[in-house]
Amino acid sequence: MAVDELQAIIQRCQILEEADFKGEDFNLFQVAGQKCLEDGYSAQLLEVIQNEKNKVIIKNMGWNLVSPLVRCIFMYKQQDDKREHCLKILDQLAQLCNPKELFLGLLEQIEQSSGEQVCQTVLLLLQPLQTVLWKLEHKKAYSVGLSLAVIMDQLAPLPVPYTKQQIQEDKLGLCQCCHAVVDFAKPFVKEVVENMGKSSEYNDMELKEELLKFCMKSLEYPLLTAQLEQLEGIEEHPFRHFAAEIIDILWDIREFIPLVFLRRKGKSTGWENQDFADLERKNSADSLACLSYLVFVHHLGIDRLPVIFSPSYLLQCNMTHIEVLLKRTEESVLSKGLDLFESCLLRMEDNSLLRLHLECRDFINVPQDLVKVMTLCPMEHLRKKSLSILQLFIDKFDSEGKHVLFRCLLKTSNHAGVEGYIIKNIKDQIHLSLTRAGDNVWFTGHRLISLLDLVLLLPEGAETDLLQNSDRIMASLNLLRYLVIKDCEGDNQQLGVWAALPRIEQSFLKPLHVALNMSRAHYEAEIKSKKENRREAQSSNTVCSVTVSGEKVPAMTTEMQLQVLHSALFTFDLIESVLARVEELIEAKGKAGTDENS
Repeated sequence: MAVDELQAIIQRCQILEEADFKGEDFNLFQVAGQKCLEDGYSAQLLEVIQNEKNKVIIKNMGWNLVSPLVRCIFMYKQQDDKREHCLKILDQLAQLCNPKELFLGLLEQIEQSSGEQVCQTVLLLLQPLQTVLWKLEHKKAYSVGLSLAVIMDQLAPLPVPYTKQQIQEDKLGLCQCCHAVVDFAKPFVKEVVENMGKSSEYNDMELKEELLKFCMKSLEYPLLTAQLEQLEGIEEHPFRHFAAEIIDILWDIREFIPLVFLRRKGKSTGWENQDFADLERKNSADSLACLSYLVFVHHLGIDRLPVIFSPSYLLQCNMTHIEVLLKRTEESVLSKGLDLFESCLLRMEDNSLLRLHLECRDFINVPQDLVKVMTLCPMEHLRKKSLSILQLFIDKFDSEGKHVLFRCLLKTSNHAGVEGYIIKNIKDQIHLSLTRAGDNVWFTGHRLISLLDLVLLLPEGAETDLLQNSDRIMASLNLLRYLVIKDCEGDNQQLGVWAALPRIEQSFLKPLHVALNMSRAHYEAEIKSKKENRREAQSSNTVCSVTVSGEKVPAMTTEMQLQVLHSALFTFDLIESVLARVEELIEAKGKAGTDENS
């Protein structure tokens, strides 16, 4: 019987000195103890462990029971007496065992857990692990850090609940686990705070550093991908609560403001492997970006910040974080970047950002990343939001800043739709410069002409794909038409368009005529070919494979192909009609000028 075997081993070891325990004794104790648990004799095992005479034996050998103990706890149902016995045994082991050996045994169990048992194992072992850590005399800070790192590494592969239903169900227990891990860390935070309070020159920084690493890891996971909006029907959002707790810890250990404003770089880890060093920098950037999002979007801890900073400074501090978030493709992270950018911009007045800000790399990179979201993101609501934020960003610059930003976006966007949108903005700024009091020198005269050199041209000359660039071309023609009309009114010469007209005709209007003729001829030939093929085919429903920009599109019937081709011709007609109107205005102005001179 398992209990008899255990008693025999106990009696044998009771007469030995602690130093005389052999490896064989450890093995026999582990096997017998495990058999007691598996055969249902947990009550008898608990009595053995609670017996004062066995204290030395349990101190040295008890940690071996952790693995079978955890298995049995998960095997029994909640209300089972045997499960209660196992829990009491675990508590006794935490009190009696050699702390170093038990510490390693508990961490091993957490590391070996997987899938649905990860959170269950962490929740089960946090309390005994905390008890053991307090008993460690050496390397306590290192052990606390190792414990938190192992726990967070085990949680990291788990999917973060995102929808209201997922959060409420908390199937894997992640929400509950996050709350428990913070409670696990709080006593160690209290120790750091008390030691800092005793001396302004608190030298034992190791525990503080380990807690800081835990906070940074928590910001990266689960908070970076978590949904943090307040949800109806959920009184206390678990991830918002977790975020608030993490910020409280950062505040208590005096790292909150340095992380928000001073971009704390932390200690160099001296990785020999550059890939590891790059990964650590990326993770740190993700964590800091998430922290800024929590502070400036959800206002967690914002009441602790000094109120002396200007909105433009806050934007400048956050541009690096916004760039980090906008480069991600996950909806939950990308939306955080857009929200943070929008929140910073809404704090500012229009026309308050100076051109000097664009000398900062981030102020150039972020709008370029925003353009990529606008044009490449598969989620329509994020594309629309990014467009509205781009306009908000443009509105915040003064005239010189807008001029420089427009030049940058025209050179870098590589997207006809975006270029068309920027050209429309240029037109709006020219209109403002003509209607409001005081000259706007950045959208008139030679500065305007230098900008028009980037606008009034065909990217590939006469061989430009007019369909692909139709948005840009139509916006350019409408701008030119507006400029010609405005320069005609009252003989207004401040725009300077007429002096540049010969160059505009050579670089834009004439190549556009050639491109239209070539494109029209090509598409008309295609239509003729399709119609002939249709007559030869047995059925007009014959399908074929069509490739656009190197990618196959769904098979199209001949009728569908003809509709597409006719649509292209309609686009050419539209471009040609606006082009004709521009040339009529130019000719009319030319005649008027000739009549005045004669």
